[in-house]
Amino acid sequence: MKRKVRVTAAAALALILPMGMTACSEKATGGSGGTGADGVKIGTGVTDDVIKIGVETDLTGVYAPLGKSLTQAQQMYVEEINKAGGVCGRDLELVVRDHGYDVQKAVSAYSELQGEVVGMPQFIGSPMVSALKQRIEADKMFIIPNAWSTTLLGSKYIQVTGTTYDVDMINGVAWLMDEGMIKKGDKIGHVYFEGDYGESALNGSKHAAEEFGLELVEQKIKATATDMTAQASALESADVKAILMSAGPRQSASLAGIVRSRGVTAPIVASNSGFSPQLLETEAAPALLKGFYLTSAGAPIGADLPAVKKLADAYGKKYPGQPLDNAVVNGYTNAAIFVDALKEACKAKDLTRESVINLHRARKSYDTGYGTPMDFSTFTEPATRRTYILRADKEALGGLVVEREADTSPAATGYQVPVGK
Repeated sequence: MKRKVRVTAAAALALILPMGMTACSEKATGGSGGTGADGVKIGTGVTDDVIKIGVETDLTGVYAPLGKSLTQAQQMYVEEINKAGGVCGRDLELVVRDHGYDVQKAVSAYSELQGEVVGMPQFIGSPMVSALKQRIEADKMFIIPNAWSTTLLGSKYIQVTGTTYDVDMINGVAWLMDEGMIKKGDKIGHVYFEGDYGESALNGSKHAAEEFGLELVEQKIKATATDMTAQASALESADVKAILMSAGPRQSASLAGIVRSRGVTAPIVASNSGFSPQLLETEAAPALLKGFYLTSAGAPIGADLPAVKKLADAYGKKYPGQPLDNAVVNGYTNAAIFVDALKEACKAKDLTRESVINLHRARKSYDTGYGTPMDFSTFTEPATRRTYILRADKEALGGLVVEREADTSPAATGYQVPVGK
């Protein structure tokens, strides 16, 4: 059945060609349904030879470094699967679209992919996925977003892997309490993006503040803001004992640089989108190496786990000179989650979208050795509530070391996640 390996060439070209060319439309070639020559039921994105899987990424916008690492890691995974014989005797083909972190472009790209792919193991941006939620459900499209907002919970077809931003913030504050960095009655600051990401994280810091008797000083910013002078001044005046950060890497660098230059030593604990190892090559590095921490459900690329070490070695050989960051682990493992569902669907002789998502949702305990075990059987809960505490370290692979292994605080265990909000 297996004819030829075709994936990587197409995906690689999509990565290196100019923007206009990467976004060009292709003729829809998804299967029209029915039964394949091998007796397997097929649907959109599946033929006798090929299974097409989609990627909606950001290669030209604010999260371009993240998108490049995610996509290259998924391309590598697909090549490995094809080299081993594919899935159900079919090659996998990655179809990449760059939305540049623009909602309208993401909607247009989805319209292109809708009739071409069986599902998407990468979709950057909670605003983009939220805008398409009704269409995703109507299309029965299995989506794994690279976003962790609670607004994305509540849909059978959207799998939020790991924790959500609010749970990470609760576990982060609990860790600060456990370590004696803050105590009851203290003020803590929270700088956060307006919108799904930041406000989901804010729900967590509010819960933690109430749980531990803290006073929360909120600082909402726009995603376009890059100078954190005003926020740093406000937090310094309030005499906060710790700072939570739910923004992008540039905002984290700005805030850390300003507060450290003023002698503020309060620890900074960021959400998992608030750091990039490239920052440690900039003038912000000294500030980030003084008490800057990251919360994440995923193990860092420098983690002492055999599976992660093997991945880091393979990625470094395939993409020499490219950054080794946590997005590599996230992209690779999300591709594995998606393809494992395809393999289950093959065993059931049904590669339709509905079959793939149903078999994915049947997995209550999923652990491939890359970090925290996850439960995919419910879509009204995060897949896990365990959070790693990572620390910026210039000497570490990927710029982060594990400060505390993944754990769930009692405050996070008893927290009711606001599903879909």
